[in-house]
Amino acid sequence: MRSRSDVLELAILGLLQDTPMHGYELRKRLNLMLGSFRALSYGSLYPALRSLADRGLISVVGSAEPPPHALSGKRARNVYELTADGKEHLADALSSSGPTAWDDEGFDVRFALFSQTDVETRLRILEGRRTRLAERLEQLRTSAARTRERVDEYTLELQRHGLEQVEREVALLDGLIDRERDSGRDRRRHRTVPHRYDGDQPS
Repeated sequence: MRSRSDVLELAILGLLQDTPMHGYELRKRLNLMLGSFRALSYGSLYPALRSLADRGLISVVGSAEPPPHALSGKRARNVYELTADGKEHLADALSSSGPTAWDDEGFDVRFALFSQTDVETRLRILEGRRTRLAERLEQLRTSAARTRERVDEYTLELQRHGLEQVEREVALLDGLIDRERDSGRDRRRHRTVPHRYDGDQPS
């Protein structure tokens, strides 16, 4: 299973693919985009940035002025960008579609980076996530049926809430999978339809 630090590093690389950023902006973007990182602290972010820099995946390319509300005397902020090795590492990570891409820890990040992921990989990740949740849904239903007579109304309500959450995500994934399959068929159709010339042929 992919660790939380691995997931955070992937999210950082994916964001820096778009544009160089300083740590303050990176933290804002992570908190806005990724639900699992809403409570992300600088104590988690900066060790991840140092690790990525030490491995040559990102580099400091300059500094930015501190935000306007910062206290006087605050130092300028380092601006980070992907290196060539970082771009290669990100491309390799985004082409993977195994269980770590669809488990609870990693799926949100991979989904947030779908615009940088090819359609076949997106589809494999969505199908893997859907299979994982279908298994979880069956387990929840079995557990609820077994315990219905032995638990109080509040526990039953909590079980129903959990079931409804998983059911909603499964329905969402079904729609996304259908859309990705349609997109893949359209691409294949455009590649295989020969060009037709309807005008007069030159003499």
